Amino acid sequence: MLFKFLKYLQPTNYFSLKNNAGETVFPDVNQLPFEIVNQLERDERFTSNLASEYDMSWQATQKGFIANTKDVITIESLPVIDNYIFIRKYFNKAWVFYVLFIRLVSFKNPFKEITAFFKSKNVTRSNYLKSPIKHKEWNVFNSSLIDKNPLVSIIIPTLNRYKYLKDVLEDLEKQDYNNFEVLVVDQSEPFREDFYQEFKLNLKVSYQKEKALWLARNTAIQSSKGDYILLFDDDSRVESDWISEHLKCLDFFNADMSSGVSISKVGAKVPANYSFFKESDQLDTGNVMIKRYVFEKIGLFDRQFEKQRMGDGEYGLRSYLYGFLNISNPYAMRLHLKVGSGGLREMGSWDAFRTKKIFAAKPIPSVLYLFRSYYGNSNARWALLRNIPMSIMPYQFKTNKFMLVLGIFVSILLLPIVIFQVLKSWRLSSIKLKKGALIETLD
Repeated sequence: MLFKFLKYLQPTNYFSLKNNAGETVFPDVNQLPFEIVNQLERDERFTSNLASEYDMSWQATQKGFIANTKDVITIESLPVIDNYIFIRKYFNKAWVFYVLFIRLVSFKNPFKEITAFFKSKNVTRSNYLKSPIKHKEWNVFNSSLIDKNPLVSIIIPTLNRYKYLKDVLEDLEKQDYNNFEVLVVDQSEPFREDFYQEFKLNLKVSYQKEKALWLARNTAIQSSKGDYILLFDDDSRVESDWISEHLKCLDFFNADMSSGVSISKVGAKVPANYSFFKESDQLDTGNVMIKRYVFEKIGLFDRQFEKQRMGDGEYGLRSYLYGFLNISNPYAMRLHLKVGSGGLREMGSWDAFRTKKIFAAKPIPSVLYLFRSYYGNSNARWALLRNIPMSIMPYQFKTNKFMLVLGIFVSILLLPIVIFQVLKSWRLSSIKLKKGALIETLD
């Protein structure tokens, strides 16, 4: 990590790890083109020049610079005060107090910590996301990949959502890119084979008796014919240029994966950090196009996540570690309805840290399996401390700051139960770790 304090705030971010070639996404500012440096802000409040350069490097990645991994930065330790300046610039002040508390109870030098905390108090939040790095050529770019007209395989697992699946398939009928097949893996009870007769699509429907999301996706990928795999959900709506925007993104950036963005309400704005192109630190299997050779190289989805959470997060991280380029694509947008029935809701918890039953494991064991597998036990514990208290409040209050803070105090009152939940999850994740990944190869 460029700044040490990020381990407390983003302990399981993809970019906290080097890939398998020993590279990071963070560029050496001194090697950046002038037109990129000109879109960054050098902050003279840092006490060291190195911290200022690291800050600009972090800005570049967050604002959408797609790194040339041959010119990655060498990471060295920075003064404590520069770490406080950094987190004050990019995180809510409540998290600054959180970090101070963590540092003090971790027996760091209290005089040095408190002095740095107060010396940095005049640093205000940056509005850097309002000025992302521009890719001016995008608007006039004519994709030769689209002209080549490759076959795209659209994968849709579905479970008891025929009402919404009808809209999904009708949206696909309206696509301006026509060379695609649709593979639906239907797990519904009862299975309605006649439902699919009305659609004018290259449609391949299979019935899967076992209710298993990752099995469904893996099976469909194995059966697909396209060199481009487009993963989709059965409760989503898209515009007519959805497929072509994904293909154009892959072509423009010479990327391996195009991760589209999601909104949950008609007319809602795309979140600021997803409103521009950047190297993606997540993967959403409800809206992502992946070149087939990625699956050939690193395998299919890990079935250790079956009926649990973060199987897509694991695949995104795995692909990053192998050096594949995943672009967050704001132009390939979907409306994710998040309907209250069917789908994953019938197989397990919808949220990684919010369980349905009070004595259930928290977080879902597959979450800790992911964290511990890739980031180690120490970072997994930091992630628990970062996320568990705020997950006490129900999902509908996920973006309500007051309720999240209230959740921290409620979690203290419920501490014995919370400890039980976490220890249960840790034990179950240990079983998964002992068993190992269940990743099949693409034949």
